[in-house]
Amino acid sequence: MLIELLRDEPLTFFLVVGILLFSLTLHELGHALSASWSGDQTARLMGRLSLNPFRHLDPWGTLLLLFAGFGWAKPVPIDPRNFRHYRLGLFAVSVAGIVVNVLIALACVLLLRSLDALGMATPDGTLTKALLYAAAINITLAVFNLLPVPPLDGSKIVQSALPLRWHPFIWRLEANPNYAIIALLLFLTVLRGPVVQLIRLVQNEFFKFTLG
Repeated sequence: MLIELLRDEPLTFFLVVGILLFSLTLHELGHALSASWSGDQTARLMGRLSLNPFRHLDPWGTLLLLFAGFGWAKPVPIDPRNFRHYRLGLFAVSVAGIVVNVLIALACVLLLRSLDALGMATPDGTLTKALLYAAAINITLAVFNLLPVPPLDGSKIVQSALPLRWHPFIWRLEANPNYAIIALLLFLTVLRGPVVQLIRLVQNEFFKFTLG
């Protein structure tokens, strides 16, 4: 767990938390920008086109990321009826945050490789560990959000290809607070094992591909 770093390596912990806050902020900003470009200005009007982390962070979602290994930020408000092209807008907005997390993970690895080439990175160095943790966390966020379970981004990616007659039911399901609690409990209990295994598999493949 990331929180274990606070006890063992506090400097690494605070570096990783800083990158994590930046990552969650950019993830949500990616959604907001994509929605704006697709024709819906709801997020812009609600102040979500911002690099201010406090406009995006969800306290419980952030704590879960530290303690449970996965979490979330405040969902960006959208009104799909404003999209110039409904299906394309829904897909673009949904995939934007995931793409941002993958790009941040790649940036962390590229920075690490550059530092290593310059002789400025050591296997046990604080910066090396922080960059590896940050890359792993961003891959975690990307994979977790890809899961096709409402209200995660993956569900809307799938929804963008589903028959339109199913969409009202999905929107009502996501708006139901009881459903959100049930989904959270499932991720913390029944689905936790398979989700963690999937995330670790993708992380291993990512680092194998990028670091050799």
